[in-house]
Amino acid sequence: MAAQQVPFLHRFSLRRLVVLGLAMVLSFSLGACSGEPAPPATLSAADLSLIQRQAEGFLAARDELTELAALVNAKDWTFTRNLIHGPFQELGREMLYINQHLLPADRPEAEKLSKQVKSSLAQLDEAARLQDGERLRKSYIQVASSIGRYAQVLPPEVKTALNQV
Repeated sequence: MAAQQVPFLHRFSLRRLVVLGLAMVLSFSLGACSGEPAPPATLSAADLSLIQRQAEGFLAARDELTELAALVNAKDWTFTRNLIHGPFQELGREMLYINQHLLPADRPEAEKLSKQVKSSLAQLDEAARLQDGERLRKSYIQVASSIGRYAQVLPPEVKTALNQV
């Protein structure tokens, strides 16, 4: 038996559909690559204002690091824990609000760094609770460095406004 051949008109219609589909794909592809770079993402004035307000609290807690260092060096277990549960208690909330209002591309790094800050504060608190001087000293170093790294994710406009440049 001979294979049935597709009628000429049917083959012609199929080719037209394929060519039309290819033309549409190319049109959309070229439109997406118009050559004009997308404007860089920027923070709104409201986001910057909120970040700045929260950053003020974050930086105020960061300024308490010198007092915390003195308490750690003196192995003052009670006041070390009081300071952690006092001024440093608000850091988590402030970093959360800052993270929520950063540019989407900056959020993963900020969230990772804020978790490091919280974790290092928890380790410092535990070292003070256990009255472990060596662990306390190492934990303080982690706290100070993680807070310093987190401060780097603040937008340049906020750093300038708060004289942190």
